[in-house]
Amino acid sequence: MPGTTESNRIIVTVIGADRVGIIAGVSAVLADAGANIVDISQTTLREFFTMILMADMSQASVSFDELKRRLATKGEEMGVRIDAQHEDVFKYMHRV
Repeated sequence: MPGTTESNRIIVTVIGADRVGIIAGVSAVLADAGANIVDISQTTLREFFTMILMADMSQASVSFDELKRRLATKGEEMGVRIDAQHEDVFKYMHRV
């Protein structure tokens, strides 16, 4: 993607009990902030929902810290845990 650097991308993780509307809720928070989802993967293991997505914040209208706060608040409303990290931090933490 032209103009996109690692520092503009974030990794968002969602974990919790499966329920209707999780993807829609997370997507709405990102869209409202002007962050673009560039890749997404989700699965349900029995009653447990997990999702990881990458979003580009190069056109975002809010700071990373504000977006992280909004995502955590949405997670509390939906009964799931939502966390966000800069891509470089995520890569560093999960290196082999």
